[in-house]
Amino acid sequence: METTRRTFLKAGLLSAALLAAGGGWYRTTHPAPPRGFVLDGEARAALDAIVPAILAGALPDAPQDRTRAIAASTDRVHQTILGLPLAAQQEVQDLFGLLALAPARRLLTGIPHGWADATEVEVGAFLQDWRVHRLALLRTAYAALHDLVLGGWYSDPAHWDAIGYPGPLKELA
Repeated sequence: METTRRTFLKAGLLSAALLAAGGGWYRTTHPAPPRGFVLDGEARAALDAIVPAILAGALPDAPQDRTRAIAASTDRVHQTILGLPLAAQQEVQDLFGLLALAPARRLLTGIPHGWADATEVEVGAFLQDWRVHRLALLRTAYAALHDLVLGGWYSDPAHWDAIGYPGPLKELA
């Protein structure tokens, strides 16, 4: 079958209509946060899956302690994001919106199932792929996730000894 100009234009218009409908559906089902970043549902599950992949080796081995450490780190990342300017919060919200949307998650990360079922190996593989990806946008998204997770983890004074950080300088009297 030969592609004609008319067929090409029809396919382009149909694709644009589908993309617009998908974007409209996403904005309808995921309204923009009125006052900043909101971490809930599948976005929280995504962050709960990303945290252990980035903090591999730093998390406790005991299952209950590990679960508590991941939840605490996720909460600190959330608080860190809330401290960003609203424009930056919206960009992070858009990133988590894409990660929460099943077709985008599959396309961007290669993870075919929900975040709750994602293994640390799968998440680590997609993060490594983003870290060295040819598209600067994905490298930037990786850097943002990496810095947010590590920043949230090491914002807790309990983790400072692991990196030899003595804490803030004491004021001389």
